[in-house]
Amino acid sequence: MKTYSPKKSEIEREWFVVDAEGLTLGRMSTEIARILRGKHKPTFAPHMDMGDHVIVVNADKVQLTSNKADRKLVHHHSGYPGGLTTRTYQESMDRRPADTVRKSITGMLPKNRLGNQMATKLKVYAGPTHPHGAQMPSALEIPGARREVKA
Repeated sequence: MKTYSPKKSEIEREWFVVDAEGLTLGRMSTEIARILRGKHKPTFAPHMDMGDHVIVVNADKVQLTSNKADRKLVHHHSGYPGGLTTRTYQESMDRRPADTVRKSITGMLPKNRLGNQMATKLKVYAGPTHPHGAQMPSALEIPGARREVKA
């Protein structure tokens, strides 16, 4: 019996929208990376881009557990000597929340051309609106990432 390998013409892509308000960054990122890779599909093949499109809204309202917002650091190097810039996650979220969430998700994808192709299907917006209404995205619930609000 031959091993099944999907053809490019057989891939069906869906659009999902995730409301990141109140979600934990890491748990949300792992689930979104799984959807972008296509691991949720029964026809998953690791050598092909099988994933779906994901839209993340309210990226500025994502949460970090413990004191990670103040303790965990984000590093960026310009490529020049002495070009290392270090910020806390809170400073990074205040500056560019969409880029911080995008970097967290794409860091969980493969580090090659295939991962770059998967990352193009990710759209992140800091606010509650997005311009992809024509694609009729369905809501994607990530129950394991929701933080309970303690009153």
